[in-house]
Amino acid sequence: MRFNPKTLVIVDIYENNLYDIEQELKYNYPNGDIRAIVASVREKKRLNEIFDEFKPYLVFHAAAHKHVPLMETSPLEAIKNNVFGTFNTVNCADEYGVKRFILISTDKAVNPTNIMGATKRLCEMIIQAKNKISKTEYAAVRFGNVLGSNGSVVPLFKKQIAHGGPVTVTHKEITRFFMTIPEAVSLVLQAMSYAKGGEIFVLDMGEPVKIYDMAVKLIKLSGLEPGVDIQIKVTGLRPGEKLYEELLMAEEGLTQTKHDKIHIAKPMNINMDMVNEKLDKLRSLLEDCNNEQKDEIKEVIKEVVPTYKGK
Repeated sequence: MRFNPKTLVIVDIYENNLYDIEQELKYNYPNGDIRAIVASVREKKRLNEIFDEFKPYLVFHAAAHKHVPLMETSPLEAIKNNVFGTFNTVNCADEYGVKRFILISTDKAVNPTNIMGATKRLCEMIIQAKNKISKTEYAAVRFGNVLGSNGSVVPLFKKQIAHGGPVTVTHKEITRFFMTIPEAVSLVLQAMSYAKGGEIFVLDMGEPVKIYDMAVKLIKLSGLEPGVDIQIKVTGLRPGEKLYEELLMAEEGLTQTKHDKIHIAKPMNINMDMVNEKLDKLRSLLEDCNNEQKDEIKEVIKEVVPTYKGK
């Protein structure tokens, strides 16, 4: 809103968060044209209505199921929402003449060990393939965890400390990349301004942080003593969880941009025919399988995302 867009359209399936952000923005920008729309990216007809009404110039696509263990339990939901939701939105951008489309991706798309990361990897493939045949410029921005965002570990630790502990960490050596919400948003907007189409922008997240050390710090910042007032409990890695995240693939190689915190990954050699073939396999999977058939689902995902390392 600080960049004074003519209209800001916020689309979300979860009306409570949508309501909260609408109220916050209307309070802070009383003269801004802010539209809050309830819709699901799974429904192409509904997306058509929205794109037809507003004819957006820029689209930032962040809609996804992103909780790793939950998507291991309900993998078909990750495919419906992340893969086909992205495919629907990508096609709307092309059909309604959007200038630039930015996919919000994740470090978990790199050599994914979980379903969520594999689906986001496929989203990157979709935008790079679509970019070759569309006037719309498609790009992705890939980064790690955002402090204080939905599902972030810090609010969870704060709740656990408020309840007297224990603070739970899945592994003593587990590390993650972190940045703050304002930092992530400003870098996404900056990357968007560099996009010519087809890039995967990789944000420099600094040094990875040990989650265990973060827990210790937060307990101390609360004026308490770790191991005395508040225990730290190591619970074991969750399904699909990695000890370390990577921000780029081994084969990718990075190109520098004008901004020292934004790099560009080498593009994948992928076209729309290859992507459509992969999507057909996933459509068959959605028709023939249920969420309990984990092995069958993982086998198909290994076929469509060759870098997927799920167990």
